[in-house]
Amino acid sequence: MARISAELTSGTAVSLSNGRHSWSADEPPQAGGSDTGPTPYEILLGALAACTCITLALYCRHKGIDLRRVTASYEYDRIHAEDCDDCDQKEGGFIDRITSRVKIEGTFTEAQRQRLAQIVSRCPVHKTLEAGVRIADQVEFG
Repeated sequence: MARISAELTSGTAVSLSNGRHSWSADEPPQAGGSDTGPTPYEILLGALAACTCITLALYCRHKGIDLRRVTASYEYDRIHAEDCDDCDQKEGGFIDRITSRVKIEGTFTEAQRQRLAQIVSRCPVHKTLEAGVRIADQVEFG
């Protein structure tokens, strides 16, 4: 199980912790923030990028594949549903979209290349985001 806590510190700046590590999030000035850390969406993309790189590294280690380097970049945007060529929903509203670019360096057979390309979308964070997630909110007032 993963667990973090967050506290609004000032303005839109948030302090986050998992009990072992601390980090921060904020919004850029144009969104009313002070830019003291990455935005929540940047943190989400960072989690996906880290999971992708780790999953590829663990797979290659397990299979004895010579992996020299992995880089992953992700972009998030919202597009009009009618502008999405590969989406089921075509009418009204917006679609959240994450676009990836993953570069895998090493010496691979063609079969390994095909399998590594599949592994990119098999990291746990990718599968969670793709499947959707249910959120159970509990709100307390003090």
